Amino acid sequence: MNEQLTEIYSYLHGMWRYRWPALLVAWSLALIGWIYVIAMPNQYNAKAVIYIDTSSIMKPLLKGLAPETDSFDEIKVMSRVLLSRDNLLSVIRETDMDLEVDSPEAREKLVEHLARTIELKGGGSENKWESRSNIYEISYQATSAERVYHVVSKLLNTMIEGTLNSTRTDTITVQKFLDTQITEHEQRLTQAEQQLAEFKKANIGYMPDEKGGYYARLQRKQEALESTRSALRLAERRRTELNKQLKGENPILDRENYESSTAIKIHQYQEQLNSLLNKFTEQHPDVQALRSVITDLETNKNIEGSAEPVSGTGDSTEFNPVYQEMRAELSKAGVEVETLKIQLADYERQVKKLTDSIDVIPEVEAKLSKLNRDYEVTHERYLDLVERKESAKLAQSADQSASDVSFRVIEPPIVPIRASGPKRVLLITVVLLAALAAGMGWSFLQYQLQPTYINLHQTRLGTGLPVLGSVSLYLTPEHKKNRKKQLATFLSATILLLFVYSGTILYSISA
Repeated sequence: MNEQLTEIYSYLHGMWRYRWPALLVAWSLALIGWIYVIAMPNQYNAKAVIYIDTSSIMKPLLKGLAPETDSFDEIKVMSRVLLSRDNLLSVIRETDMDLEVDSPEAREKLVEHLARTIELKGGGSENKWESRSNIYEISYQATSAERVYHVVSKLLNTMIEGTLNSTRTDTITVQKFLDTQITEHEQRLTQAEQQLAEFKKANIGYMPDEKGGYYARLQRKQEALESTRSALRLAERRRTELNKQLKGENPILDRENYESSTAIKIHQYQEQLNSLLNKFTEQHPDVQALRSVITDLETNKNIEGSAEPVSGTGDSTEFNPVYQEMRAELSKAGVEVETLKIQLADYERQVKKLTDSIDVIPEVEAKLSKLNRDYEVTHERYLDLVERKESAKLAQSADQSASDVSFRVIEPPIVPIRASGPKRVLLITVVLLAALAAGMGWSFLQYQLQPTYINLHQTRLGTGLPVLGSVSLYLTPEHKKNRKKQLATFLSATILLLFVYSGTILYSISA
C-alpha cells in the first residue's frame, strides 16, 4: 500500500513540475472553445402536438355495410409521405429555402438535411410512428424562428389534408374501376343469356327436366313401364276371376234371398259404422254418409216388404244385386285393362325414344351444363360487383358526412421567441473540463518524457545503478518566499480561469 501511495505521489510531484505549461494549455483551449461556443448560431425549435381520434361513431353503424380501413395504417402511410422527397421539395419552395441554394446538389443536400432534422413522434415514443397512441408530435429545429414555424405548419396541414383526402380519393378510384367491371360483366351476362336461350330453342325435346337428366329420365320411364306391365297383368287376372265368378251367379233372386242379402249388407254397414264411431264423432262426413246408406237400405227393405210380388208364382223375385255389382266390377276391370294397355304402349314409345337418343341427349345436357355454369359464374360476379359498388357508394357518403379520422390540434405551432439551442452552459462546462483534462494530460506526458525521482528506491529502479546515498535540498528563506509567490500566482491564474468560466456562462445566458 505504501509503495502504491509513493507511486501516486511521484506522478503528482512530476506533473507539478510542468504546471505552468499545463495551465497555459488549459487557458488556450478554454478560451478557444468558449469563443467557438459563444459564436455558435442560435437554434430555434417549433413543434405541433395533435390528437388523432379514430373512434368515429360511423364505424359501428356502418359495420358490415361499408368496407373498413385501418386508420393507423393510413396515418403511418401519411407519415412516410410527409418525409418523401416531393413533399420536402414543396416545403422548401413554400418556405423560400430554395432561394438559398444555387445548384441541384445543394438542393439535394437540403432535402437530406430536412429529412434528418424533422422529427415525427407518436405517443411520446422515441420511435417514429411506431406507437398506437393517439397523440403525435411534429417538430423541427433550425437557425431561423420564422422558418421552423412555417416548416411545421406546412407539415401539419399536409398531414391533415392528406389523411382526410386519401380515403375519399381511393373510394372514387374504386368506384370508377367497379363501374368499368360492371359494364363489362353486364355485356358478358347478356351474351351468356342469349347463347343459353338459343341453345334451348335449338334443342327442344332433348333438354333435361326439373327431375333430372337423361339417365334419370330413362330410369324413371323404365320403372314406370315395368310398373304398368305389372299392373296390367294384375288387372287382366282380376278380370278373368270376375268372369269366372259372374258365370256362377244367378242374375235373378227370390224375395227371401233378396231380403237376406239386404240384411247382410245392413249388418256389415252397421259394423263399419260402429268402427268409425270409435274414431270419429257423429259430425264426421264418413259417419254421416254411412248412416245415410244404412237408412236407404232399411227404407228400401220396408218398401219391398209391403209391395206386391212381381210374378204370380207365389214367391217374389228380384234381380241379384251381387250379380249386378260383379257386372259393374267386370266393366271397370275391362276399362282398367284397356287404360293400362294404352299407358304401356305410351311408356314403351317413350323408352324407345330415349334409347334411340342415347348419343344425342347426353351431349346436349353436357353443353347445357357448361352454358349454365358459365352463366352462373358471370351472374355471381356481376351481383358481387354491384354489391361492392353499393358499399363503395355508402363509404363515400359516410366520408362526406363524417370522416373515420378527426384531428384535434392540442399545441399549434408558434414562432419561437427564445432559442432552444445550443445548450451553451453545458458546452462551456464541457470545454472547461476538456481544457483542464488536456492541461493535466500535457503535464503527465512531459513527466513521462522527462521523469524525476523523489526517493532512493525510484532512483535505483530508474537508473539500474546502485545508489550510495542522498543529499537533501536546503531551501533558504528567499527560495521559500519565491515558491510561495509562484504557488500564489498559479492559484490566482487557476481561479481567474474559473472566473472567466463563470463570466462566460453569464454572458451566454443573457445573450
